[in-house]
Amino acid sequence: MSARASGAPVESRLVQLAPGLAGLIILAILVVLAKSVASILLLFFLAVLLAVYLAAVRDLFHTRAKLPARLAFIAAVACSFALAWILWVLLVPPVVEQTRLLISRLPDIAANWKLQLAALVTRYPFLDPYIGTDHQTELIQSALGEAQGFVSGLLPKVFDIVHGAIEVVSVGVMGLYLALHPHEYEAMVVAVTPPAYRDATRDVLASLSKTLRSWVLSQLLAMTVLGALTAVLFYFAKVPYWLTFGIFAGVAAIVPFFGTLVSTVLPALFVLGGEGGMAGAVVVTLIGVVVHLIEGNLVAPLIMQRGVHLPPVFSIMAVLIVGKVLGPVGLLVAVPLLAVTMVLVRTILIQRVYGDT
Repeated sequence: MSARASGAPVESRLVQLAPGLAGLIILAILVVLAKSVASILLLFFLAVLLAVYLAAVRDLFHTRAKLPARLAFIAAVACSFALAWILWVLLVPPVVEQTRLLISRLPDIAANWKLQLAALVTRYPFLDPYIGTDHQTELIQSALGEAQGFVSGLLPKVFDIVHGAIEVVSVGVMGLYLALHPHEYEAMVVAVTPPAYRDATRDVLASLSKTLRSWVLSQLLAMTVLGALTAVLFYFAKVPYWLTFGIFAGVAAIVPFFGTLVSTVLPALFVLGGEGGMAGAVVVTLIGVVVHLIEGNLVAPLIMQRGVHLPPVFSIMAVLIVGKVLGPVGLLVAVPLLAVTMVLVRTILIQRVYGDT
């Protein structure tokens, strides 16, 4: 009896991890199989996330303000558009200006990097074979080329006039219809399910809706907190382009681990090549560490309390797999896709097939 009791926590832990591992494997298979229609499926999933967000705001107006469902939906859409417009007016012009100045200063920053590397080699001669004079130009030009290539390659992809506009409108329209008539589409899915499994299908759809809603709201909260806190601390530390780097930190938070790393290292590199020098880069790095410690100890537990617990290793693997197959845009949906597959594995395989809870 004691051996059986001692093995129970291990079995329980394995049952908790099984949905994540199986979900990761299934996600990888589905992503590879769906590569031919990946762009269409990606747009549809983005529309689902938009619909989940609009439904959550609609329910807020419906329950708190006691508005009728249809009027609450109109209020949700109107408030979302108004908030987006306000953020655009307040943030986009200074961010664009700061980004333009930042790009224009890349050659000067590269020259300062070279001086910093030379000083580092003088202080630590054993680094000469790696970053000495013979290698500095190559390193700087490579980093500068990567930065310029990233900016020049990103803008056409994001702001493609015709194709991008069609995709944005398509996602918006699909999201509106999905949020306005969710039960109609749920009924369609249930209708094509064998009668014996329709109750299970309803349970799965309810779990998916709850999980995605929790993830969307929690992610928006985390991105807002990280972006605002980073921008404020950078402002008081007199970090140049503080608003641009703050918004970048908030947006990058959607990508687990890698977003945190990039949003900390990138500002430090630019400060290192500017007037701040090594001391400024250290300050920026410390700010990034403090901000993400706050995220890990305050924001992340809040997200888990909302029922969204994704094992970190599986989240990183999902980012690597989906990013490799779907490209940069896939990074935005890697984690919610993992959450969806984990729900499917838990509700269908673990609970329905194996009978575990």
